[in-house]
Amino acid sequence: MKNLPENVQGVLFDLDGTLLDSAPDLYAALVEQCAEEHVPVPAYARVREVVSRGSRAILRTAFAERGESAIESLAPRYLALYQRVMARETGAFEGVDDLLTRIESHGMCWGIVTNKPGFLTDELVQRIGWASRAKAVVSGDTLPVKKPDPAPVLLACEQAGIAPARGVFVGDDRRDVQAGAAAGMITVAVRWGYLDGGDPSTWGADFVISHPSELADLLQLQPATA
Repeated sequence: MKNLPENVQGVLFDLDGTLLDSAPDLYAALVEQCAEEHVPVPAYARVREVVSRGSRAILRTAFAERGESAIESLAPRYLALYQRVMARETGAFEGVDDLLTRIESHGMCWGIVTNKPGFLTDELVQRIGWASRAKAVVSGDTLPVKKPDPAPVLLACEQAGIAPARGVFVGDDRRDVQAGAAAGMITVAVRWGYLDGGDPSTWGADFVISHPSELADLLQLQPATA
């Protein structure tokens, strides 16, 4: 386990399952598509668990028997349905808003690195009200590669002006830890996200936390109102 660097410049976050609980809207889109395709709707808990793996994984919970070519053909419609309901029930996890405010009030920056398609990421960040606050937003199609490749993380560091060795990467998926570590950042795995059915303590992260306030404590960020 690494130690936190002195004078941390900023924090990069995964989006779905780390900053935002977007599973309810992703599930709502799947429910609508299942109705269109006349197939049974999978249980919410089953879908929530795979959210971090993206739209294809979500579609497999309902349409796996049709095969991968069918999954690919269903994906554009699913994304269109999701875009329509996006941010209807989605919101920040408990403690996230306070954490972001503390980061900003202490002169640090924060950004987002997600595997979500850019047209959805940009609209969602705008609807949530973070577009002017996030100093970097790198999506799954910003580059030819995505997490666990470190390139998107390094691009976000460049956009935000963070030296990787003086930054922290936070996520709810093993790929977040892999990407952050390969980029040379301190890695933090969170227990409150979707986790892809895994145990964050086995991912090799430098720190594992159960609430956003624990990251504020690690970074020695006092409440913004103090």
